[in-house]
Amino acid sequence: MIYFDNAATTLIKPGEVAQAVKEAINSLGNASRGAHLPSLRSLSAVTKARGEITEFFGGKDPKRTVFTLNSTMALNMAIDGMVKPRDHVITTCMEHNSVLRPLYRKEKEGTELSILSCDGNGNISYKELEKSIKKNTKAVVITHASNVTGNGVDVKEVGHICSKNGIYLIVDASQSAGVIPIDMEDMGIDALCFTGHKGLLGPMGTGGLMVSENVEIRPFLVGGSGVHSFDRDHPGDFPEHLEAGTLNAHGIAGLLAALEWRKGRDLRKDSEYERMLSMRFYEGIRDLPRVKTYGDFSLKERVPVVSFNIGDCDSSLVADELFERFCICTRAGAHCAPLMHEAFGTVDQGMVRFSFSVFNTEEEIDEGIRAVKILAGE
Repeated sequence: MIYFDNAATTLIKPGEVAQAVKEAINSLGNASRGAHLPSLRSLSAVTKARGEITEFFGGKDPKRTVFTLNSTMALNMAIDGMVKPRDHVITTCMEHNSVLRPLYRKEKEGTELSILSCDGNGNISYKELEKSIKKNTKAVVITHASNVTGNGVDVKEVGHICSKNGIYLIVDASQSAGVIPIDMEDMGIDALCFTGHKGLLGPMGTGGLMVSENVEIRPFLVGGSGVHSFDRDHPGDFPEHLEAGTLNAHGIAGLLAALEWRKGRDLRKDSEYERMLSMRFYEGIRDLPRVKTYGDFSLKERVPVVSFNIGDCDSSLVADELFERFCICTRAGAHCAPLMHEAFGTVDQGMVRFSFSVFNTEEEIDEGIRAVKILAGE
């Protein structure tokens, strides 16, 4: 089997990740819920992971790094907690439903919403973004990289625009975390939302939200916190302010192992390798007569995603053929990004998405190219 669905979740993880989860299952108690050894071990793992994440993404205060189940939860927390009725928010047609649906819900509550269009290659205009800012603009919510095209966004430029105009920048790093270097301070990011199970190579059920010191945010969930149990209101101090209930310490232990594995490598070299794989695949299929690719492959900053269609074939049927005949795992359909498919005119057909990781090989890429050529009738 060849696995090319890494934008959904990375299947192949470092061996250390699986070992860490295995050991955690029977050794970690409930963090911050006791003074006994299993609880303290859990607290130690969580605290260490919090610090590693903060360092990895260029944050300042580990306490303002909070754990979530995934990017979706982090984005809901950031959007709901930082945006109020009558505020104006700017987003883009590149976004995943994890951004769009929370914003649509805020729009029903009275938030004003502007959605930037994209050009024929799936890129947004930074001039249009700046022109869209109003007196009541509260935030820009934007993906760092499209899960449909792989196109990257110049987050540092967006951060400069936001800083100049005194508005928040909320970034969806679902596709870029662990793939493209991120520095919150340098890029001017106020809230960074990420998941652990994709480019970070951690377990499912892990993710986080990092908020800068200037951010005022209301808790999305309230409940057990391990402290101030007799207060009616949820604690105001971080990280408890945004963490309610028992943390996924077993998963966080695995995420910590993944971060430590990443720390021993050169992220830029891994990113260059993944880009090489994606470009090798793109160049191998782009000139096939019946194949249409989507996205801007001239961008310097991209994630390793190549989406395409074969003639007018339904993308799901192509993906099924790839698995049944060639044992190649891909993702077809709308990828939870409806506005991008509206922009490309692929609402009915969808797209076939190949996405690569550092654990893929050139030989696998060549087998993928061969399979697409056969399906395209070449």
